[in-house]
Amino acid sequence: MTSHIGKLPVTIPAGVEVNIDGQAFSAKGPQGSDSYMIPEGITARVDGDQIVLETADDSRQTSAYHGLARAMVASKVKGVHEGYTKTLDIVGTGYRAQMKGKSIEFSLGYSHTITMDPPEGITFELPNANQVVVKGMDKQSVGQTAANIRALRKPEPYKGKGIKYSDEHILRKAGKAGK
Repeated sequence: MTSHIGKLPVTIPAGVEVNIDGQAFSAKGPQGSDSYMIPEGITARVDGDQIVLETADDSRQTSAYHGLARAMVASKVKGVHEGYTKTLDIVGTGYRAQMKGKSIEFSLGYSHTITMDPPEGITFELPNANQVVVKGMDKQSVGQTAANIRALRKPEPYKGKGIKYSDEHILRKAGKAGK
């Protein structure tokens, strides 16, 4: 049993330097550098401009790690090459965000404003007062930071007010039926 994802090679884009030392994988590119420890039972090698991951045996656990390791390696390579972005929209009257240094201050209809500091390796951008762009080279931390911002005021189903991902569709509910 082999992993369908794990069998696919990872293409190394121009400008990205890859180093494999035993189970330690590291990538360096225009966005910075990142590393990953490949699980036991999986070996990685550079073959021309591709990274190939192979398994030592055909056990179910090794097969699962094969797909995981390939996905993580591909994520690290893409992260150091071009990085990841998540865009959030702020919907609602009076709901807005503004930059305070590197942090963002949100006005979301509460009695107070909420200030959010960017974690290590993450940057915020505000194209306008109703849109937040989260950027970084680590896919997991970009997604988690965007989820934390969305959790400040989740979109509600009646008017769609709140913070939502720009590609998210909010299922609307009908309000009370008037007489």
